[in-house]
Amino acid sequence: MSHDVVVIGGGPAGATVSTLLAQQDCRVQLFERDHFPRFHIGESLIPETYWVLKRLNMLPKMQRSRFVVKHSVQFVSANGRPSAPFYFADNRPHECSQTWQVVRSEFDKMMLDNAREHGVDVHEGVRVVKVLFDGDRAVGVTIRPGSGPERDVPARVVVDASGQNGLLQNKLGLRVWDPVLNKGAIWTYWEGARRDAGRDEGATMVLQTPDPGGWFWYIPLHDNIVSVGVVGPSDELLKRRSAFADTYDEEVERCSAVRERVSGATRATGCFATKDCSYRSHTVSGNGWVLVGDALAFLDPLYSSGVLLALKSGEMAADAIVAGLADSDTSAARLGAWEPTFMAGVDRMRRLVCEYYEGFSFGQFVRAYPHLRGAVTDLLIGDLFTDKVDTVWEPMASLYPADRMPIPAWDAGARAGRAPRIDRGNDRGIDRGIDRGIDRGIDGGGANAVADGTADSVADGAADRADDGGFESRSDEGNRLIMPEGRRP
Repeated sequence: MSHDVVVIGGGPAGATVSTLLAQQDCRVQLFERDHFPRFHIGESLIPETYWVLKRLNMLPKMQRSRFVVKHSVQFVSANGRPSAPFYFADNRPHECSQTWQVVRSEFDKMMLDNAREHGVDVHEGVRVVKVLFDGDRAVGVTIRPGSGPERDVPARVVVDASGQNGLLQNKLGLRVWDPVLNKGAIWTYWEGARRDAGRDEGATMVLQTPDPGGWFWYIPLHDNIVSVGVVGPSDELLKRRSAFADTYDEEVERCSAVRERVSGATRATGCFATKDCSYRSHTVSGNGWVLVGDALAFLDPLYSSGVLLALKSGEMAADAIVAGLADSDTSAARLGAWEPTFMAGVDRMRRLVCEYYEGFSFGQFVRAYPHLRGAVTDLLIGDLFTDKVDTVWEPMASLYPADRMPIPAWDAGARAGRAPRIDRGNDRGIDRGIDRGIDRGIDGGGANAVADGTADSVADGAADRADDGGFESRSDEGNRLIMPEGRRP
């Protein structure tokens, strides 16, 4: 039987688009290479995810979950001076201003199970080998089950939610690397690290390192675990490929605010590392196909926008597909009608990210323009898809030093190029160290680990992965995730 839509990948973007389509009585098959749950980075949500979660009927499940409630974000300067917390509800007093710090293995499984409950025909452990075309029109996919021969699955529309491995991006040469945002990250999980009281208990903290362009994230999770990672220019942070744990320890020692918070804690895992290169596709759609999540674009994780962009692209794509199927119009223009609005939102978040790396201080800005604190908070909430927040840019520019150069446009980067790879390494800071490199690309970034925590190297092709909302990368096109042994958070 021919289905209306085939979705490649079961991460947050794939689960979102398939659930919303099923709610409109579309016949949807979803193929996910992995078996959920699986480990994934990208744990912090931002409040604007509320509205998509509401449409998905996910809010009651989130409210019953053990996930830590997040009310704010706070920034700490390189000299240890904290900003006042940006409390989301102070700017927008509504339950939508509360969000969560999630363990992605649990959250992503909840999302995929929710898709099943809405009638999506979900297949785990099945690879999509290729997208089938009739001329320039996508007409289905070829799948390879875990056991059994390959077979073709026809569909009126194919949604690529295959994550950073971007099946269609690679096939069609659509990827454009960001010319500015090329970072690396090393992180681990701490048990018993300090967390604040009251509504600050679940706050995300962004703590600047002494070096320009570097920062730590500090994300409290349930079960007394805190995710703590350092981000910096990849060529510097990741140059000691055989000693990521040593580099991590040195960065913690140099950042007093982080050092104090973890001083009485115990590491729950070894260290993870990734080379993180931002990118986006030259277009969101073609005849009979559309991209969502990390298969469409990946943005630096500074402001925790990954899951929001996964959910929002899935939502917008689903609405366009429903309208197109109703009118028997699955052209590129119809399926991608949402591109200008979505990409304008990505541009706003990208500019805020680039401003931070150029030295932007939230505290200085709010002191100079106290009446714009609400607009800045709207950006941090994720209210990106409206021009009302654009009031901040001109005042922000007024604080630039005289010699400040303009931020290069996203498409000033290399198209369909390759970024340097990170080799495997052994880290003496953990039992057997960082054992193997792992190629991952699932609709929002991240990684998988087997039950005992050992990372297997997987390089079965671009169609193998599908996940969103965290950051990770591919071995042959930019981001390389390296995992240790140890307990999974």
